[in-house]
Amino acid sequence: MNRFSLSLLAGVAVLSMASAASAADLLVQQPSMPGFVDMGGGGGWDGAYVGGFVGYGFGTATQDAADVLFLVDDELDLSGWTVGATLGANFTVAQGFILGAAGDIAWAGIGGYESGNGVDFDVNWTGSFRGKAGFDGGAFMPYLTAGLAFAGATGSDNGVDSTQVHFGWTAGAGVEVAVADQISLDLQYRYSDYGTAEYDLPADNAELDLSTHAVTAGVNFKF
Repeated sequence: MNRFSLSLLAGVAVLSMASAASAADLLVQQPSMPGFVDMGGGGGWDGAYVGGFVGYGFGTATQDAADVLFLVDDELDLSGWTVGATLGANFTVAQGFILGAAGDIAWAGIGGYESGNGVDFDVNWTGSFRGKAGFDGGAFMPYLTAGLAFAGATGSDNGVDSTQVHFGWTAGAGVEVAVADQISLDLQYRYSDYGTAEYDLPADNAELDLSTHAVTAGVNFKF
């Protein structure tokens, strides 16, 4: 092999090593998931936040076996949309482990109607005070949540209304995804058992138990 060939091979080797190094730098600097923001995996989720959400809920209003408000069955199916606001805070308590608290209030259009006897039931609003436990996954924070729940609802019997407030509990899970330094998307599912309230209606002073499932999507702003 002559000197020219050796020089050419050496030059190719140097260029290859330089190209590999440059490519490695580009790979290191390239975001792993475009559109998401790495929160650093250590305290990036800490702090207070405020947000808004929309969602869809469905559930049942169930009467006591001795009541006669619902004629077709002992329960009335409910469904509809909801929109609300939330306020909360997160705190890192150990490596990768986050605890938090949140409260929310929402307008609800969740209801049902029994046409056979003119009975209508509508959930007007819902709210909760909850604890949260999550995992700091950098751009993602999956979490569990549970706490107190309450709801205001109106039962109607042929045009006569009775409005009551239910108190109970809620539990669910969700995931937050960071899309900017101070902004995250929040996807959540919760089951809520709002307990029993008595509705004073002409046909029956009905004891109604209210429970719902809700799936929501929201955006949170950290401050």
